[in-house]
Amino acid sequence: MRFDFVTIFPRMFDPLLAEGMIARGVKLGLIDLRVHDLRDYTTDKHRSTDDEAYGGGPGMVMLAEPVLRCVEAIEGKPHLVLTSPQGRRFDQNVARELAEKKHVAFLCGRYEGFDHRVHEALQPDEISVGDFVVSGGELPSMLIADAVSRMVEGVVGNQGSVVEDSFFNGLLDYPHYTRPEELRGMKVPDILMSGHHEKIRKWRREQALRATLAKRPDHIARADLDPEAREILRHIENES
Repeated sequence: MRFDFVTIFPRMFDPLLAEGMIARGVKLGLIDLRVHDLRDYTTDKHRSTDDEAYGGGPGMVMLAEPVLRCVEAIEGKPHLVLTSPQGRRFDQNVARELAEKKHVAFLCGRYEGFDHRVHEALQPDEISVGDFVVSGGELPSMLIADAVSRMVEGVVGNQGSVVEDSFFNGLLDYPHYTRPEELRGMKVPDILMSGHHEKIRKWRREQALRATLAKRPDHIARADLDPEAREILRHIENES
């Protein structure tokens, strides 16, 4: 999997290459991550990447030409992503979709965003990480890259952890416990200490359904539930 990031703040990506899962993927040769300083594609002595907006108004607008030059210089034909609050909502399904692209380039905007001719010329895939505004596209693009990287086989030590993550199959995750067995009066559920793997599997599935129904009921309707899960869900709903 290859990621390219187009930004005016390349050092923001240093931690991504130094620690954590993506850094592990890079070390293993499973992820190729490249950061492009947009200022390297400017032509004036001040290395300008923004200017005042035509028509007036507050804030600066990022120049289109340096962005177009930078994208043209990226090898291959990456799937272009522009992080924007106006984009489609990012979720686990989108993460899987992007992982299948194998090469994704993120356009990280700042200020009032890019000159609209960037959108017209490149037709990027606009993606939003939520209905809020942050200072730039760098943090959202790192968040997306982290989620996508988990889909790359070998990046996460135990791929089973990915399959059981919240939202992977449309449901929230079940609760997890580790040592000690009792902590300040709170005990690990007996079923997890039983050693009965089939009962543990069913318990975890039931807990995932309970959590989803309680916290994110909107996901129940979209989840791909097999007959066993539907039966468990009916039992839970009958309780209430």
